[in-house]
Amino acid sequence: MLARNDSGPVAVVDIGSNSVRLIVYEDAGRAPAPLFNEKVLCGLGRTIATTGKLAPDAIKRALRALRRFRALIDQLGAGHVEAIATAAAREASNGADFIAQAERILGHKITVLTGTKEAELAALGIVSGFHAADGFAGDLGGGSLELIDVRGGRLSDAMTLPLGGLRLIDASGGNLRKAREIVDAELGKVEWLEKGRGRDFYAIGGTWRALARLHMTQTNYPLSVMHNYRIAADEALKFAALLDHQSQSSLAGIRDISSARRETVPYGALVLERLIKQMKPRAIVISVFGIREGLLYSLLSEEEKRRDPLIAACEDLARQRSRSVDSAYELCFWTDALFRAPGPIETPEQRRLRHAACLLSDIGWRAHPDYRGAQSLNLVAHGDFVGVDHPGRAFLALCVYYRNEGLVRDDLSQKLVELVDKDMVKRARILGAAFRAAHMVSAAMPGVLTNTPVTYEGNRLAWTLPEPYANLEGERVERRFKQLAELLDREPEIRVGSAYQLAAS
Repeated sequence: MLARNDSGPVAVVDIGSNSVRLIVYEDAGRAPAPLFNEKVLCGLGRTIATTGKLAPDAIKRALRALRRFRALIDQLGAGHVEAIATAAAREASNGADFIAQAERILGHKITVLTGTKEAELAALGIVSGFHAADGFAGDLGGGSLELIDVRGGRLSDAMTLPLGGLRLIDASGGNLRKAREIVDAELGKVEWLEKGRGRDFYAIGGTWRALARLHMTQTNYPLSVMHNYRIAADEALKFAALLDHQSQSSLAGIRDISSARRETVPYGALVLERLIKQMKPRAIVISVFGIREGLLYSLLSEEEKRRDPLIAACEDLARQRSRSVDSAYELCFWTDALFRAPGPIETPEQRRLRHAACLLSDIGWRAHPDYRGAQSLNLVAHGDFVGVDHPGRAFLALCVYYRNEGLVRDDLSQKLVELVDKDMVKRARILGAAFRAAHMVSAAMPGVLTNTPVTYEGNRLAWTLPEPYANLEGERVERRFKQLAELLDREPEIRVGSAYQLAAS
């Protein structure tokens, strides 16, 4: 069991059927931050279907990559190392010999995962990376496809199928029509696919990420973030059907698909198309979290697992970039009063996003004032956050943008506005105004906002600044508080001095 911050860097080596990857995380936590991430496409599973063996050239490339990975693990001081291998090493007749060589080079034991365990770890990756996940996880690698039902933190109905991209190419002789027959036959063995009807399908794996990247470009999507990218099922079906008729040469001129992925993208699109037709999910949701993140999550304490991944990530960023994370949490409490009756009422998810925005409200303070808004917006909009969908991410980015730029300059935020509804834009503007007023009094230092509360009183929004905070009142504070009150359809009143000491306690 790993405990947060007491293990130092944690390394995960993943020997897959297509790629061999090393990720070294900063520490064991609910929102793991990669210190180093490298993959080498070795193609270990390329010839499994026809020869039953790992190809010698693929083994050579993989062992060379593992020598480098061991040196990097030592260089980064990773005190905890987890090494796993998946379908290719599990199924090849020479897989055991390869693993023995790999263990000697890496200096660590390598766990060869069963298909069921691989599916479970992929599902835990979804649990780790999504808030209240509900749907099917599908991890498409080079050698296999793992499917598993995920509902909250509960897992059920797992199966592994020989439908990885490289395996399909090998088994079909590079013929997409024959590959379609193979896919349909294998999916026909999964009796519980209908349980995914009307739910999300979480797509894991580099081939499906490449497909999603191309879809982003084709639709001129305003974000470049891959995690939690959502495509309606009918739209994904049409797009996948289009791609699975493309040859590798026809994809060669598309920059969004790397040369290493062009070979497998049509086959990944084919598997996705047939899955959608049989499962009938409501949407395809792309996940950058998979078995590696699931493995890391499985090693955490129960207490750490229960932490909200978004709040954990925002708290980590606040500790790194804000003047005081304690003040950020006080801002959560201070703004609670603005979002209860008779003010705007929140759903639990809106409250969760507001608290995340409070934690991020001061991350741009070190930047030059002319660029704080732009830098904060880009950091949040394109940051390494999980546990939040793209509309939620856009909302957080708008909050920090309005906090730094005020409510007049909207030029940088227009594309993000497309991702959220009018109500969320208004809430972002209210929060931006609240942050501007609150930070003007607290200077982002703890111990102030808890003693200077805001309250609704009839048609007024009252802000009490008792002694010893009375001298913090000023013209800029008045202007900013007036702006906040106007957004809430209230008249502003700042109450200053010893006469309000009892009201503030």
